[in-house]
Amino acid sequence: MNRIHDELKKLATYSSTKVPAITRVLYTDKDLEARDYFIALCEEINLKVTIDAIGNIFSRWEGSDSTLPAVATGSHIDAIPLSGMYDGTVGVFGGLAAIRTLKNEGYKPTRSIELILFTSEEPTRFKIGCLGSRMLGGQLKVADVLKLTDDAGESFDEVRKKAGYTSNLSEVLLSKNHYKAFVELHIEQGPILENEDLDIGIVTKIAAPSSLKITLTGEGGHAGAVLMENRKDAGVAGAEVMIAVEKVAKESESKDTVATVGIFDIKPRAVNSIPKEVYMEVDLRGTNVTARDFALNKLKEDVKTICEKRHILYDIKMVNCDSPAICDSDLVNVVESVTKNLGYKSKRMVSRAYHDTLFMALIAPTTMIFIPCRGGVSHRPDEYSSPAQIEKGVETLKNTLKILTES
Repeated sequence: MNRIHDELKKLATYSSTKVPAITRVLYTDKDLEARDYFIALCEEINLKVTIDAIGNIFSRWEGSDSTLPAVATGSHIDAIPLSGMYDGTVGVFGGLAAIRTLKNEGYKPTRSIELILFTSEEPTRFKIGCLGSRMLGGQLKVADVLKLTDDAGESFDEVRKKAGYTSNLSEVLLSKNHYKAFVELHIEQGPILENEDLDIGIVTKIAAPSSLKITLTGEGGHAGAVLMENRKDAGVAGAEVMIAVEKVAKESESKDTVATVGIFDIKPRAVNSIPKEVYMEVDLRGTNVTARDFALNKLKEDVKTICEKRHILYDIKMVNCDSPAICDSDLVNVVESVTKNLGYKSKRMVSRAYHDTLFMALIAPTTMIFIPCRGGVSHRPDEYSSPAQIEKGVETLKNTLKILTES
């Protein structure tokens, strides 16, 4: 079990920024090196490794009855710029540790166990989260994937082929009930478990994400020469829109509705020039899809009102608008039983962040196992879960996998 801590530290070195600030963007050299490291560890314990057309990695421990649907676990290892070393990685390397421990204990599964390293859970490069699991679950179609480009103008298809993934994209989709179950181990990315002195969170529902790209176009000009009454300042309009984003979330009927402007760019970015264009990306999510959609529609109306008042042109593009996932009650019960047998303190909870499990739920029964993270912090260099917390998560996952693969 102790190996996982050394492996996570080693994985952190595959970063384009200095540890503890981790940056590992899809299909970059550091991402590909990290994948190779993971594959080597899987092959070391004789897991059968296969890789699909976009780089989803499947490491299988064959059960005694290969005709039965396998049980799957896994997560991601890509990391947004200047983030931490535990988001996603605990689920991948924790899954590996669980399998390794079961093997060492002499366990022989009836059903196969498949460990998945998902491609591009983070939206950093192609502006859409959970790209790998979306394609596996059928939520993201091949035709839409082929439209994706990164900030350098390279298409997803070009970049994935340069990375060595050249097979047919149509082969990525998995059939419904391909797996008997999918269980993802993950840090909570929130403060509840730590604040309540709990060991494990058992996820019953995953929030519904949506994201928008908003472009506002006004008229530039010299900051000293254009009087205030004659301005069509896209920057000021953008500031109003940003406040509107916050307001629609705060006024939502659901406390779980949250909204964030994560990207806000201005052109031409000169101190003596009136902003002529604003580009922003908005993340708006919640566990109540009706409340989430109401907030989305209200935001669109607010953008229209603000821009018409200021004589600004606007364009809104929906990137995604997904449904929440309801976790399988039988799986939730299994995990809860495991924690009780281990003597761990646990509770059922909602995941307000979304994960690959959200899209695996389209093809299999799912749940998630959460472990605490210090201060509820994530997506920052000071993201941290202790060795003891990680080991309790792995032990919970290990025993859950054992129960699910016995027959």
